[in-house]
Amino acid sequence: MALLIVGSVALDSIRTPHGEVKRALGGSATYAGIAASFFTCPHIVGVVGEDFPQEYIDLMKDKNCDLAGLKIIAKGKTFHWEGYYEENMSQAHTVSTCLNVFEFFQPDLPHHYRKSDFVFLANIDPELQLHVLEQVKKPKLVMCDTMNYWIESKREKLMEVFRRSDVVLVNEGEARLLTDSWSLIHAAEKLLDTGPSYVIIKKGEHGAFIMSRDDYFSLPAYPIKKIKDPTGAGDTFAGGFIGYLASQKRLTRANFRRAMAVGTVLASFVCEDFSVRGTISLTNSALNKRLREFYNHVRLSAVEL
Repeated sequence: MALLIVGSVALDSIRTPHGEVKRALGGSATYAGIAASFFTCPHIVGVVGEDFPQEYIDLMKDKNCDLAGLKIIAKGKTFHWEGYYEENMSQAHTVSTCLNVFEFFQPDLPHHYRKSDFVFLANIDPELQLHVLEQVKKPKLVMCDTMNYWIESKREKLMEVFRRSDVVLVNEGEARLLTDSWSLIHAAEKLLDTGPSYVIIKKGEHGAFIMSRDDYFSLPAYPIKKIKDPTGAGDTFAGGFIGYLASQKRLTRANFRRAMAVGTVLASFVCEDFSVRGTISLTNSALNKRLREFYNHVRLSAVEL
């Protein structure tokens, strides 16, 4: 089924204790789209400048991404983020953010995108997320992401996005900011009261959980020995999650749980290298191998004491 992904396509300059890259391929729509491409042909909506390398466009097309919704602005400059991570790799520190053409991003969908069955609204202005939802006809599932800035500056519009979404995806800090609750379970319950059917709370190196009104499911992160660059892990998780669901005939409880595992494992690959190198070079056999390993890590037989 058709999957629409709306977000940023960017150039990232990143430094970590394990190396550095300059103007590497990045952006929420990029990470999510490449992850989703293992299961479907994602329709990408974003904007870049004339400086965006053709090799990055070719790379995304080679991964089966439909780029009809990617606008290239003549004489414009692409969104560029520069940041670094310290030894514990738990938080990105921003050096500079140059929005460039992304500052005036207006996500107007190509005609064939408007019938998309699945929609991922990556981290952009809630008003733009609502603008996308006005154009999509009858999606089967809408998932949205956000960040602290929009929570603090456009909460009312963000709550409208939540009401019109099936899945809300936040990290633990965002969940606490939204609900003023230290308990993540309590925070998830409060977020469910805003309208979505499911809430996913990402906990970084401690994994993630998904919660509905009648179910709860939690997974740890996949254990990797060396994290080179955690940039894009959350968007990769999201792309793998919704991409897998888009490849399935039914939205069952079991498939939502499998989608959590798929997103978790794909996120582990992206952390092992800079930019999207970890997923661009990934083969289906390597993905399946790690998925089997992950299933073995989390499998538990019933114990009666």
